[in-house]
Amino acid sequence: MASEKENHVVNGEDEEEEEKMEQFFALLRNFREARNRRKHELIQREQEEISKKKKKKNKISKLGDDGEKSSWVPSFEWEDFTAEIEFRRPSIIFPPSFNNKQEEKK
Repeated sequence: MASEKENHVVNGEDEEEEEKMEQFFALLRNFREARNRRKHELIQREQEEISKKKKKKNKISKLGDDGEKSSWVPSFEWEDFTAEIEFRRPSIIFPPSFNNKQEEKK
């Protein structure tokens, strides 16, 4: 009889261990499923962004294919840089003390 009780206790412990293992593997399965779902969502979002960018590029290229380019091209002459510039008022960039020191030097 004692051996039957021991077997029952051992079997009971085995059942508890089995339940714990099943719970552990269920947690692992759930974790993997959640990870795979998230990975799939990220891949799908990335593909959507890529397709949006392609659509924008196609739109821009279609607008540019009409031959509508900017007709104004900036050009500079040497005179643009050599001409004297006269200001209406003194520059306010420098602090007043700097302007006073310059006047004293004159």
